[in-house]
Amino acid sequence: MRIVHKPTVRLIAVTHFTKPPDVEWDTDTNIPAQQLIEFAGRVCYQSWANPSGRTNTEYIANLLQQGHLSVIEHASASFFISGVSRSFTHELIRHRHFSFSQLSQRFVSEEDAAMVEPDVVSAHPEAHSVFVEAAQHALEAYKRLYEIMREHYAQVEDKTLRRKLARQAARSVLPNATETQIVVTGNFRAWRHFIRMRATEHADIEIRTVAVEILRLLQQHAPAVFGDFQICRLPDGTEVAHTNLQHE
Repeated sequence: MRIVHKPTVRLIAVTHFTKPPDVEWDTDTNIPAQQLIEFAGRVCYQSWANPSGRTNTEYIANLLQQGHLSVIEHASASFFISGVSRSFTHELIRHRHFSFSQLSQRFVSEEDAAMVEPDVVSAHPEAHSVFVEAAQHALEAYKRLYEIMREHYAQVEDKTLRRKLARQAARSVLPNATETQIVVTGNFRAWRHFIRMRATEHADIEIRTVAVEILRLLQQHAPAVFGDFQICRLPDGTEVAHTNLQHE
């Protein structure tokens, strides 16, 4: 049985922007997502001339400070997240402004599924032993149930449907620790809210770890939008992120 301890977070898509050729406007940034945000904001007031000479970073900072957050919803980012537990995704899908595509336990066999073990459990020998034993029993039960259900549905002619019916019954014994993969897409406002809610010391460590890593990646690709968040380390070695901005 494979055990996973650390999630993998990869940015796989981020907003691209093409300026309409008939609009006489320019900006000082070459970051497409930030160009789009400024463009959308200037459309509201037709303020193409920028007489104050405000930079893109200053423009977006003012949007955030004023709570004009609908403008940042035009930019979005997609992440491929793996090495996380079903417990993690149960929490993640509560963020209803995101779009999700998750590994299907009805179509994909979980006979060799990895298990995500919390660090606090793996660091404790007795707790680790209990975790491994329980996970192994669950996988054995899954395999047995799958075989029983496959025989039960032997009369179903469609092989794909037969496997799906057997797997959807067998998956009922798999624990929340079962490793999964998911693609998540959200606009920048939704990602800011997610980070604010999940990158704090009050959040579960697994989802907090993912939130902080997402923040790091977004700060690289849209620093004007996410640069106000500060990452710091707690005494236990885990990380959190905070912002002083009140509008979300």
